[in-house]
Amino acid sequence: MDDLETLSKKLFPYAYNILMNTDDSQDVIQDILIKFNEMDVGLISNQNAYLIKAVINQSINVKKKKDRERQHKIILPEPVVTNQGERKIESDEILSYSMLVLLDTLNAKERAVFLLKEAFNYEHDEIAEILMVSIENSRQLLTRAKRKLKSRKPSMITSPKKDKKYVEKYVETIRTGDVKALEQMLAEEVQVLADGGNKVNVVAQLTSGIKETIKLMTYLYEYYQKDFEIKIEEINHQPALLFYKHTNLINCQVFELNQDGKIKNIFSVIDPDKLTRI
Repeated sequence: MDDLETLSKKLFPYAYNILMNTDDSQDVIQDILIKFNEMDVGLISNQNAYLIKAVINQSINVKKKKDRERQHKIILPEPVVTNQGERKIESDEILSYSMLVLLDTLNAKERAVFLLKEAFNYEHDEIAEILMVSIENSRQLLTRAKRKLKSRKPSMITSPKKDKKYVEKYVETIRTGDVKALEQMLAEEVQVLADGGNKVNVVAQLTSGIKETIKLMTYLYEYYQKDFEIKIEEINHQPALLFYKHTNLINCQVFELNQDGKIKNIFSVIDPDKLTRI
């Protein structure tokens, strides 16, 4: 059996991909591991499978509670850096930022089935055993999830170097205020989604269209961000901008590019509670 640190690292993607929040994920894992250590584990034939099942089901319960409390606010995933040399998490199993945002349109059980089947390659009989549903119900949940996601699947460029250069160009364009160049960088359907949590008021939670996006992003840069240090980072396998005021991270903007190489979505996290681990 692995040590606690290794177990926590293995279990983290299962919790995080459902909960989208590091503290909640770690709380679930810690709670499960404490209960596990109090059991007669010799009676459990497959301890890893037992722990995964327990973490997934508790994560579903926590997610349901959080969903009831969110009051229609835009809530974005907590950003996770995925290109660090020494990783405290299994970042290869962390889903892309755009996919996590998309999966938040599913209910907790649909999300769990989709993740287990599509991200972790579980079979329906295994999923049914984990979630304590029938095999047919597992198939139905997956079908329902795919139907909801069908027209909204992320379509990102998968070359990190190309993405990084594009974001570098975007920063320079914002700095120079070149509106014409910026228009060419944005997709027609571009959106900006912003999450300030309960502590920060955002200028707009949702902004759509090229003109409105340019107006918002140039305004934010001119009045809030131009004196910040800007770093380019990989967040959940996508290019991102980190805005620092001195040493304090103020804003994380994650970019989704479409197949034409244009910016389709900008996910802007200003909630300070979601920026502490970057």
